[in-house]
Amino acid sequence: MISVIFDLDGTLVDSEPNYYESGRRTLERYGVPDFTWEQHSRFIGIGTLETLEILRDRYGIEAPVEQLLAEQNAAYLDLARTRTEVFPQMRGFVERLYAEGMPMAVASGSSREAIDAVLAGTGLDALLTTVVSAEEVARGKPAPDVFLEAARRLGAEPADCVVVEDAAPGARAARAAGMRCVVVPYAPEIADDPAFASAGLLFRGGQPEFSADAAYGWLTARTARTAGTARKAV
Repeated sequence: MISVIFDLDGTLVDSEPNYYESGRRTLERYGVPDFTWEQHSRFIGIGTLETLEILRDRYGIEAPVEQLLAEQNAAYLDLARTRTEVFPQMRGFVERLYAEGMPMAVASGSSREAIDAVLAGTGLDALLTTVVSAEEVARGKPAPDVFLEAARRLGAEPADCVVVEDAAPGARAARAAGMRCVVVPYAPEIADDPAFASAGLLFRGGQPEFSADAAYGWLTARTARTAGTARKAV
């Protein structure tokens, strides 16, 4: 059986505005008053810790990265609990897979506390109970660690997993894990990123183009092909 592993931020939920605002507030407290959305967008798909390590060095911030992370997480949690929206077609997709009994997991670069807050605040926690945070593995995306750990917890082989992602680092991580990938770019202008070239299914227009029916059709066709291959091997 195919297992589906979802990225969270930008894929299932529109959380990037909350990440940007919490990061902007944190940097502003440390003397960086003009951190823009454009600057933030370059780090979409990369874990918060890794992002803060880079920004700390870039702006010469003396505070320990652990302190910056704690402050940004606190600001983000305040926003996440009440201001996070699930993309409607993604909710429909998850609900359909849940009804079919398909194994699912969330594998995210966010902290476990942030993931839990978003899932609880949106009601997705009732459908997605297997969760892996980048905090729980040695390396974040684009390394494959979070996806491999999600597969392990689901009891699935990597080759039997499909990742749903919105960003290039996640697509690279899926490929490194030996998993197929459905890509819904967080912005249409990144659809030609080389990282997406090997995607099994690419919605070039991003979330406005994503269709739960189309994704489900592709997934079930792949499940049928996998089952057919398994029968031939017996």
